[in-house]
Amino acid sequence: MSTPSSEADARTLKKAIEDRYAAIARGEVKGCCDTSGALNAELYNIATMAQGYKASELAAIPEGANLGLGCGDPTADADFQPGQTVLDLGSGAGIDCFLAARRVGPQGRVIGVDMTDAMLERARENALRGGFANVEFRKGEIEKLPVESGTVDRIISNCVINLAPDKRPVFAEAYRVLKAGGSFTVSDIVSFGEVPPSIRKDVELWAGCTAGALDKEEYLGVIRKAGFREVVVIKEVVYDFQRGPNFGFASVTVRAVK
Repeated sequence: MSTPSSEADARTLKKAIEDRYAAIARGEVKGCCDTSGALNAELYNIATMAQGYKASELAAIPEGANLGLGCGDPTADADFQPGQTVLDLGSGAGIDCFLAARRVGPQGRVIGVDMTDAMLERARENALRGGFANVEFRKGEIEKLPVESGTVDRIISNCVINLAPDKRPVFAEAYRVLKAGGSFTVSDIVSFGEVPPSIRKDVELWAGCTAGALDKEEYLGVIRKAGFREVVVIKEVVYDFQRGPNFGFASVTVRAVK
């Protein structure tokens, strides 16, 4: 499993990721851009990565909620029902929370968890501006969710779990907070082949959603070991960015049931 070699390395990595996403929230950089704000095509093309949202859906959420950070649309494949409680892991500026809120209705509830203060501030402003009274945002890490056990019907996440230094506690926590029979639908980046150590050790590429991406089969194995069943890849898109002769990256949307 591709993880930092020590706890200190993991803390350093998470701080670098938090700083990058805080800068994105403040509008200082755009997605996986370098610090000058110029799009770094070697990381990924945002227009290619952020797939799946319908124009009609985007028109119904607050302007500024979509920062182009996703690699799919997990809400499109989640079987939301009115009145459900939904949890978004790494909620950013709130786009998927707001889309989910429209699906579960005023009797439902959506909780977004993010570790970055600037993102939380922006998401809360978006919720107020959009009148989303059934959405709340909590500060926390996806490896240790600020959510009670067995209280969530559905979990979504969009291009975030790959940023975690260790994915195992993320899926363990997802399993803990879900109700029996609850499910998650996540869009994330996975790798295939032998990714060079030079990429795996690059902090900028961790923040760019590639260096920390697990091998696809390993990723699915971690989900199963957490206790989930009916683990299915719903969608898969292989990308051309940072592709080598013997390795590459893909976006997958995965659904699993507790």
